[in-house]
This record gives sequence, structure tokens and C-alpha cells, in this order.
Amino acid sequence: MTVRLSSVTVTETRKTRVVVGMSGGVDSSAAAALLVEQGYDVIGITLKLWPQDCVNRAEDKCCGPQAVTDARAVSHKLDIPYYLVDEAEEFQKHVINYFAEEYRAGRTPNPCVMCNDRLKFGTLISRAHKLGAELIATGHFARVEPSADGTRHLLKRGRDSRKDQSYFLFTLKQDQLARTLFPLGELTKSDTREIARECELKTADKEESMEICFVPDKDYGKFLQDANLVQKHQGDVVDLHGRVLGKHDGIEFYTIGQRKGLGISSPKPIYVIELDAKNNRVIVGDDSALDRDTFTVQRCNWIPWETPPASIEATAKIRYNHPGTPATITTLPNGDATVKLHTPQRAITPGQACVFYQDDLVLGGGWIAR
Repeated sequence: MTVRLSSVTVTETRKTRVVVGMSGGVDSSAAAALLVEQGYDVIGITLKLWPQDCVNRAEDKCCGPQAVTDARAVSHKLDIPYYLVDEAEEFQKHVINYFAEEYRAGRTPNPCVMCNDRLKFGTLISRAHKLGAELIATGHFARVEPSADGTRHLLKRGRDSRKDQSYFLFTLKQDQLARTLFPLGELTKSDTREIARECELKTADKEESMEICFVPDKDYGKFLQDANLVQKHQGDVVDLHGRVLGKHDGIEFYTIGQRKGLGISSPKPIYVIELDAKNNRVIVGDDSALDRDTFTVQRCNWIPWETPPASIEATAKIRYNHPGTPATITTLPNGDATVKLHTPQRAITPGQACVFYQDDLVLGGGWIAR
């Protein structure tokens, strides 16, 4: 199998050393196999992200104990060096603590974006430098290509639209993109499994997890309590006019658009419309109050430009599984931007990432503000 990797041809990079982030799944395994086949000098690295008291909870999740065993087995099969790097302290600091802080602030976090930004790319590039590797690679379904004038590195969607993961990578800077390969960018999920089967890798038929890796049962509220990151604290559930309808045990246990578990009887469905952290209130209303068309995004990262245009027409994705909708983005001098959606969207959630596209090109994105 001959595959063109990113924008660099194999003949130009043969013998180039590449550090591959191996999560123990089929995608990173296939990425490593492709790079070996193409003649790269490949080194596998898994980041140990789990404090000892989380091991049972993370047993078969991304970078958990079983994942380490699988990644090591794949590396042995491919005959490449393999290292396990302990990043549990950094994971606790930059991902788990962030996760709890966002919920306490009445926002809904996106830990996968933060993990990519702070750990998977930052740590991999740092380790690659120490190991004399020019490049890093991951199993993300995304692509990196040079701009037409050769001055920028562009991020694009993966060819498999069902598995595209460019949304989670919008924070990557030019120096990171310049050193990154996405070997699966031109492939489909079925392609990656076929590659793993051809190479007789034990991860070929391994199921993939769609959960947050440190909340495998999907009960994030229980995780926050068990980890002593949040304690129950009673407050008011109010309507849009401020009338008290009931009580809650903490705004951390609610998200925008939530309908179930409100503990309030009503003749028609009601939803969480806003979380007021300052006054410890959960604000609820009917379905129509969830639709909005204007919001601000903060701490924007722009990929095609050092300084973005004042106004941009783009497709905005307000969450990972959102199909995207046309929008006008007005950039601000402080690094924020105002987003005006051409059609109102439901449950625009503070704390989530909003990522902007023009066709397959990722323009950048930012964090949705209240």
C-alpha cells in the first residue's frame, strides 16, 4: 500500500525519525504501521495519563493500563522502539482540574481539545526533540497541507467525513502543525482496520470508545464527586423571570439544553437555558429559549493567518457532532470574535469550542463565552 502522507512525499522524508503517539487503539496502531511501511524511522510513545487511584476506572480507555499493553504489543509486532511517558501529574493539572473548574464556573468543558493542546502535541513534540525526531504523528483523521504561497501550514478535515477529528485540533499552532503528520488523513476507518489486519496487529478489531476517557460510565457528576472535585451545594432553579421553581444540588450537575433530571413538574417540557454561577442558579425555560444566533468566542486561534481579516464568512461548528451552519465572524483586537449565525441554533453552550471552516479548510476557532 502506498499512501501520500500530509503534504510531504515519502521520497523526501525517507529515514526521517517520527515519534508516533500510540493510544492503544486501532487508529494510532495503523498510523504507526503506515509510517513503518513508508520507510520512516518510527518510535512509539504512550502517555501514561492516569493517577494510580484512577487505574480501575480507565482500564480499557485511551492511555489506560490495557491501552498501554496493546500499544506495547503493537510496537513489538512492528519492531519499533516503545516508550511509556508518565504525564499523570500534567493530565491532572491541565485536563481533570480544568474539567472541574469549567463545571464550577457554569460552563461545559471540552477535555479532548485541552488534552490535545496541552499534552498530546506539546509533550510529543518535546519528547521528539529529546529523541532526535524531526516529526510527530498521531492517528487523528485530519490533514496538514502547505498554503499556496508556502508560508503557512494549513489544517484540513479528514477525507472520511464520518470520522473527521479536525474539530479537536483547532488550537494547534504553526510550529506544531509544521512538525505533525496525520497518516490517516486520506483514509477511512475501514481502511485503518484493514491495515491493522494486514499487519496482524492485536488492535485491528478493538472497539473504539466515544466517551470521555476518564468518565467511562458517562456520569461526569459522579466522577466529579468521587474525585472530590465538586461537592453538592443547594441553589435555586428559576424561570426566565427569576421565579423560583425548585432546588438543585449544584450547577456543576447541569448542562445547557438538559431536560431530564430537573425535578420540576411542568405542563410542557422545560430545559436548562443558562447556568448562573455567580448566583448559584439554574435557569430554565421552554424549547424556544434555547435558540440563539449571536455569541462571542474567546482566545481564538487562527490557522491560515497571523492576523485574521476583520470579517469572515464561514461554517461554524458549535460542538463536535454539530453539522455546521453558515456564519459571519467579526474578529476583535483582543483575540476574541463575535459570531453571527445566519440561522439560530439550539443550545449554544459556554465552554464548548466553536470551530470555523471554509469547505475542508479549518480557519480556527475559539471558546464559546456566556
